[in-house]
Amino acid sequence: MCGIIIREFNLSDDYPEAFELWKNSGAGISVARSDSQNEIQKKLNYSPELFLIAEMSGKLIGTVIGGFDGRRGMIYHLAVSKQFQKQGVGKMLMSEIESRLRSKGCLKSYLMVTKENTQVINYYQNMGWNVMDVCVMGKELD
Repeated sequence: MCGIIIREFNLSDDYPEAFELWKNSGAGISVARSDSQNEIQKKLNYSPELFLIAEMSGKLIGTVIGGFDGRRGMIYHLAVSKQFQKQGVGKMLMSEIESRLRSKGCLKSYLMVTKENTQVINYYQNMGWNVMDVCVMGKELD
């Protein structure tokens, strides 16, 4: 798509727009305490090159956050503004984050989608991701 720039996230410039995007992007992204500005800064201290935005005419239109623990990758918060969905923005972000994970030596990556979000499951399957038969568990550590 013409005019879209994929670049690394800048906390002071991009956080307010990214946070609004996450809150309003629809099913599939929930905003939690780990999405606070302080928590995002922790992520940026570790691997800023794995937090990307899509920008068009100076406006943030998409985000993706990648993580890598030295062995496996993880994808978080792929979100695209509703007016730009189904135009290839998400695929551009995913392609770039996958490339960056590969360059770090990542052989396998994960992402989580709620079971009932079938439209998004199909979206990821069309990009080569596979549904895994696992139970994902979580725990708040405070």
